[in-house]
Parts: sequence; structure tokens; C-alpha cells
Amino acid sequence: MAGIILRILIVALGLWLASAIVPGIVVTGPWTLLGAALLLGIVNAVVRPLLVMLTLPFTIVTLGFFLLVINAAMLGLVAWLVEGFAITGFWPALFGSIIVGLTGWLGSFFIGPRGRIEVVYLRHGRRP
Repeated sequence: MAGIILRILIVALGLWLASAIVPGIVVTGPWTLLGAALLLGIVNAVVRPLLVMLTLPFTIVTLGFFLLVINAAMLGLVAWLVEGFAITGFWPALFGSIIVGLTGWLGSFFIGPRGRIEVVYLRHGRRP
């Protein structure tokens, strides 16, 4: 349970960074931010895989760059569903999805496969 909450907080941090950096993304309050982060996780778990499968040939032709468009569409869908979270167009959604994705990617270094906070040490040489 703590892992899910931590992941939601990381996505919320990414959404907050996106709203602070990208003009055209507006979040009105902290509860809206947490609600949007939770809904983005649900949308990415349910809708995104279906969309990825439906657009797989186009994704292959574009060498995977179409996944950026799908991520922007998922962020736009969440903005459409959550009151108090607004995105003004495609480009803010695209740049916002990149920021949220990078934040989640960086956060995944600290969350282990069981959802716990872990610090990964890189060791050189022999294994203990």
C-alpha cells in the first residue's frame, strides 16, 4: 500500500513540475493534483495499453515516437476528466507528458519491485 501511495506522490510531483514549467498546464490545488495523479495511473493502466495495441503499426513505423503522442493523449484525457486540471493544447500536453514520464522514471530508481523505498548502490569489482 505504501508503494502505491509513493507512486501517486511521484506522479503528482511530475504533474506539479509540468504545471510549473510548461505554460498551458494549470492545476488549481493540491487535491486536484493528487486526484489527477491517481486518475493518470488508472488511465495508464487501463486505456493506454489498449491504445498502444491499436496503434502498434504506426508506432513501429515512427520508431516508437508515436508513444509520445499516446502519452500526451492520456494526459489530455485526465485533464478533460478532472475539474481544476487544464491543458490548453497538444504541445503543452506533449511537453507535460515528457516531464511526468521523466519524473516517474527517476522516481522508479528509489522504488523497488515490491513497492518499497530502496537505494541501489552500484558496486565495482567482486560481488559480496
